Amino acid sequence: MGWNTYVALGDSFTEGVGDPDPTRPNGLRGWADRVAEQLAVDNPSLRYANLAIRGRLLDQVLDEQIDRAISLQPDLITIYAGGNDLMRGSVDLDAMMSRYEAALARLLSTGATVVVFTAYDAGWAPIFRLTRGRSAIYNELLRAIAERQGARILDFWRLAGYDDYRMWDSDRLHMSSLGHTRMAAEVLELIGAPHSIDVPPLAPLPVPTREQRRRDNVEWARTFLYPWLMRRVRGVSSGDSISPRWPEPVVAAEALGDVSAEPATTG
Repeated sequence: MGWNTYVALGDSFTEGVGDPDPTRPNGLRGWADRVAEQLAVDNPSLRYANLAIRGRLLDQVLDEQIDRAISLQPDLITIYAGGNDLMRGSVDLDAMMSRYEAALARLLSTGATVVVFTAYDAGWAPIFRLTRGRSAIYNELLRAIAERQGARILDFWRLAGYDDYRMWDSDRLHMSSLGHTRMAAEVLELIGAPHSIDVPPLAPLPVPTREQRRRDNVEWARTFLYPWLMRRVRGVSSGDSISPRWPEPVVAAEALGDVSAEPATTG
C-alpha cells in the first residue's frame, strides 16, 4: 500500500544520531529520513514528521510525542522508546511496559500502521553486557504487547550483521550511517514498501591486537563514557537543548530530496 503521512517517534535512535548530514535539522539524516525518502519515491506528496529527541526516557517520549503524533493523522507511525531507561541503574520494567502498551493502543486505535523495535543485543560489546538481561526482558514484554495490540515489530535483537563496529558510530551507542541505512531497509521491507536501498556485505576486518583494543577502549572511555557519566551525575540530558528535527510535517520529496538514483552506502 502507499503511505500518505509518516510520523517517527522516539529518542536518539529515531532522531538519527550517528548519521551526520550538515544540511538537515540537527545536522542529522538517520534511518527515519531514509524511510521517508524511499516512501516519497512511490508517493511524492508523502508528508513526514520526526518528533524524536535524543536522551528521552520512555515516559518523556509518551508525554511529549503521542498526542502530537495523533493530531497529525498519520497512516504510518514508527516508535522506539525505553532504550535510555534500560541504561539506568534500576527500572520497573512491568510498570514501564504497561504504560508503553497503553500508548501503543492509542496509536493503533487511529487505524495507523505502527512499527515498534526491540532493543539490540549488544552482549558482544563488554560495556553493555550489564544491561543485556534487562534488554531481553524488555524485548519479550514488547513482543507480547505487539502480538496483543497488532503492532508490527522489527526485532533488532535478532538482526544479523550489527555485531560489527562499522555498523556503529564511534560512541559505540548509536548506529553509523551504514547502520542507519540498513535499518531503513529493514523497516521498508517490514511494511512491504518498495525501495532502492542496497547495503552490500562488509569485508572481514583484521583482528585487532590486545594492545589496539586497550588503546581503543581507553580513548572511547575518555571521549564518550566519562562525559556521559558526568551528565548523569549532573542530572542533564544530551537532548535538553535539542528540538525535534521535523516537528511539523514536510513534503518529504521536497524537504529531503530525490533519492531515486542515490548510490549504495558502503562500509
